[in-house]
Amino acid sequence: MRMRIAVIDGYGGGIGSAIVKRVKEEFGEKIEIIALGTNAIATTQMMKAGANKGATGENAIVYNCKQVDVIIGSLGIVLAHGMMGEVTPKMAEAVSASPARKLLLPLVQENVEILGVAGEPLPHLVEDIIKKYIKEMMENV
Repeated sequence: MRMRIAVIDGYGGGIGSAIVKRVKEEFGEKIEIIALGTNAIATTQMMKAGANKGATGENAIVYNCKQVDVIIGSLGIVLAHGMMGEVTPKMAEAVSASPARKLLLPLVQENVEILGVAGEPLPHLVEDIIKKYIKEMMENV
């Protein structure tokens, strides 16, 4: 059984697309990627980047958070009303309560500061996700 990863994004899907593209380059079909967008544009962009499946909106995110092994997204996905209001309280709760491992990028537009975290550019953060976390998890499957 292959690992199932949910990538959650909003806005235009740029962060999620970068994650999906890089994970697909590294692991191909060894990992199933489910693109979960807070809006249709984000989902579409992640699908274009190579996600295996995609769904949009609150119910899709709430449902799929229970079905995956890993959830990847910016810190805003665990903040009610995060990402300029695109993340509903039910979405944030579903991500937080999911038994899946959560890999959260310290990128937020909300009035939140993460102390002790170096401000790395997105490409470096995506590489860390792959090298430090997903590869390790794949070895343990």
